[in-house]
Amino acid sequence: MKHDTLKLLAELGVTMPDTADSHDLIARTPITGEAIGPVATATHQQADAAVARSVEAFRAWRKLPAPQRGELVRLLGEELRASKAALGQLVSIEAGKILQEGLGEVQEMIDICDFAVGLSRQLYGLTIQSERAEHRMMETWHPLGPTLIISAFNFPVAVWSWNAALALVCGNSIVWKPSEKTPLTALATQAIFERAAKRFGRAPEGLSVVLQGGRELGEQLVNDARFPLVSATGSTRMGRAVGEACAKRFARSLLELGGNNAAIIAPSADLKIVERAATFSAVGTAGQRCTTLRRLLVHASVYDQLVPRLKQIYGKLPIGSPVADGTLVGPLIDKQAYEAMQRALDDARAQGGTVTGGERVLTELGANAYYVQPAIVEMPAQTPVVCHETFAPILYVMKYSGDVTEAIALNNAVNHGLSSAIFTNDMREAERFVSDEGSDCGIANVNIGTSGAEIGGAFGGEKDTGGGRESGSDAWKTYMRRATNTFNYGSSLPLAQGIRFEID
Repeated sequence: MKHDTLKLLAELGVTMPDTADSHDLIARTPITGEAIGPVATATHQQADAAVARSVEAFRAWRKLPAPQRGELVRLLGEELRASKAALGQLVSIEAGKILQEGLGEVQEMIDICDFAVGLSRQLYGLTIQSERAEHRMMETWHPLGPTLIISAFNFPVAVWSWNAALALVCGNSIVWKPSEKTPLTALATQAIFERAAKRFGRAPEGLSVVLQGGRELGEQLVNDARFPLVSATGSTRMGRAVGEACAKRFARSLLELGGNNAAIIAPSADLKIVERAATFSAVGTAGQRCTTLRRLLVHASVYDQLVPRLKQIYGKLPIGSPVADGTLVGPLIDKQAYEAMQRALDDARAQGGTVTGGERVLTELGANAYYVQPAIVEMPAQTPVVCHETFAPILYVMKYSGDVTEAIALNNAVNHGLSSAIFTNDMREAERFVSDEGSDCGIANVNIGTSGAEIGGAFGGEKDTGGGRESGSDAWKTYMRRATNTFNYGSSLPLAQGIRFEID
């Protein structure tokens, strides 16, 4: 595995050092748990100098017209297309997601580049009607400044691209602190970016910087006043710390945090669609997505048809190396994730749950590799463990017997508010679910699962999910500052609100 990974890195333009420094990160693969090699971390001084270069790069980059900035992103998309197979495989090796998901993640990067290129000619403001004669009001948007991107292990490259592509066309420089668990994909992505920048020929030095390190580095960067925007993806605990630090210095924070996502299975649901959608949403990335389906709210009239069938499907899921053909469930990222899963299952049993699955499997792949049988847990109610997000393939199943209003109340009765879904062929139920009185999540789907968002829509959620929005729609506005301009093209000075202020 190590030898193959080093060859893959070389293909992507990354050369690993032969020896490790005492402060280096050690990159590992969850496929076998073995070490791939050392990755140099940034010292306090190195990080400070890198941010200074990013500031200078921003000052040069913002002078280029937005469509020219879009050309760099277009070239980045081309380089990603050329490297899709290799980078997708590296994502699978380092993050543990199956190859189809690794390739899908790189496709997200390509898609957001396409979106951002078009956006570079559409950073629209408004013309606003003035109450004063011979006056014109308008709204303009300007580059904000160096953007700090903090990403998580489970989407090690796609989340960077959602932010980077938009930030670049908006005129910002970018500094990236990737997860300590997935440093290699960050190095490979930066190498791909540098190839695009070389082809572009006008990218200032320091336009995109990767800084590797742990919590101490993250705290240094988040508290750096030179970043007007911090986009952070990770746990709610981490997000609270980032949000508080940014608030103290009046910086913006774009927070994409946890999710405790539910799907409502109504009496009229097409159960064949439910089977596939629920399984993918619950076990994709071994349950390590913020949009993973964690709660299944099943109407009593279809419970006995659906739940036994899901157990049957779960029992046949191909579990194994994520780069092997046919695998649908890869490993958990590490031992800590496995232990958290087992604690949650113990709590579920103590709170009246019946657990099917959840045990460790395939230990022959390595003592430090953590493969598990995805778990279905039938719960008597939405107990405390159900209301807590555990980053693992645990699907809590509960029964409801009333109308859709009861199910929506259960959907909303958790602290997170990222993704949600309803499966129904009843138009009234579907419309109520997406109405003002329906799901309180940032994503509310009908007859599709909770995971697998497209880049065209704004991605994010409410409550403990952080409130941020990335990717499509008008998420670009987060990366820019707004100015309202008023022009007086007349020869007098009428004041707003009819105020009279006469001087001699």
